Amino acid sequence: MLDIKFIRENKDKVREAAKNKNIKVDIDELLKLDEERRGLQVKIDELRAQRNELARAGLPAEALAKAGKGGKPSPKQIKQGKKLKDDIAVQEKKFEKIEFAYAELLDKVPNIIHADVPLGKDDSENVEIERVGEPTSFAFEPKDHITLGKNLDVLDFETAAVVSGSGFYYLKNELALLEFAMIQYTLAKLTAKGYTPFSTPDIARNFAMKGTGYNPRGNEDQIYEIAGADAALIATAEITLGGYLANKTLDKKDLPIRYAGFSHCFRKEGGAYGKESRGLYRVHQFSKVEMFVFCAPEQSEAMHQEIKEIEKEIYSELGIPFRVMDICTGDLGGPAYRKYDLEAWLPMKNDWGEITSCSNCTDYQARRLNIKYKDEDGTVKLVHTLNGTAMAFTRVPIAILENFQQADGSIVIPKVLQKYLPGGLKIIQKKK
Repeated sequence: MLDIKFIRENKDKVREAAKNKNIKVDIDELLKLDEERRGLQVKIDELRAQRNELARAGLPAEALAKAGKGGKPSPKQIKQGKKLKDDIAVQEKKFEKIEFAYAELLDKVPNIIHADVPLGKDDSENVEIERVGEPTSFAFEPKDHITLGKNLDVLDFETAAVVSGSGFYYLKNELALLEFAMIQYTLAKLTAKGYTPFSTPDIARNFAMKGTGYNPRGNEDQIYEIAGADAALIATAEITLGGYLANKTLDKKDLPIRYAGFSHCFRKEGGAYGKESRGLYRVHQFSKVEMFVFCAPEQSEAMHQEIKEIEKEIYSELGIPFRVMDICTGDLGGPAYRKYDLEAWLPMKNDWGEITSCSNCTDYQARRLNIKYKDEDGTVKLVHTLNGTAMAFTRVPIAILENFQQADGSIVIPKVLQKYLPGGLKIIQKKK
């Protein structure tokens, strides 16, 4: 979340950011509630001071005797004390009501926006800034990954629908092995670049969910909440990695801190997505390796570029055609200051489709999670946090199956993954 002091001093900038992100939040009402709560807090503090003063003036006789004074509370003091107690209770109740409304509104205020982010209403106005490779062309009629997966006996949606429901799947045979090969490849690459590898929990408490910008109790939530528990299934390891250093104060000399977390991810994926809802593109459960960085504010721009370059390196090595998108204001989301997506060419869609994203969230998440660092002069400041998908193990298999299919229905496995497969497997072929 944003600092309320920053909002007071930059209300027009914050209001404009919310408008451009298509997020409805009444900044004027927030500032009105802020003023009311501050006024009430002053009033409550004054009443408490009066009560304390009265208590000191009318201490019980035993305490006064110990202090070398005589006497006991007078009827007038007792009456004044009761009235102060009642007045404090009334004001505290008012404060509690206003504080709740204030906190709800403050939670809705999005991060501000980098000056170079393109202005746009939705994802149709994202801007392509780079392309690596071109859409795959075939000398035969290509098949989608659903057909390929069934024909090669590596992907089973039908049985998963019976066992678990729609939106789930089984990876089988070579595709199951390929998932583990992709995990090993990704973690080996990130570890070599200084990222500490993690395998994180798949459940997080609500403070970590909300701290990273995921609200399991929201009106349009996509999170699986655990009934009766202060927890939910995570949608990304961003949540568990971000929460890992909650309430910590770091040393600046240790920054940036780079993490790479493998986890399962769970999303309701409600809504009408049309063709995008078919197959592996939108599912309720998948695995992913996520990058997460904690850094000083002056490091975050460079770290954002580093994460983007790592993503580009991964997909260039895989040989998947992709383009880099600068995400426009209307598609940016609440926590992000700036965001890039990588979109792979997906023959099933006959279009580009998102396979990674990377966001600079500045101190928006760190303020909620209370993650700080101590500067060289001893000043304590909030860190900046960044996150980026290294590899999601549903959309990348789509890209591999569809882009590397051969006329006989077999699939050529990217060379960088072959050494992680039994016998250096090079091709997925139809079972005899």
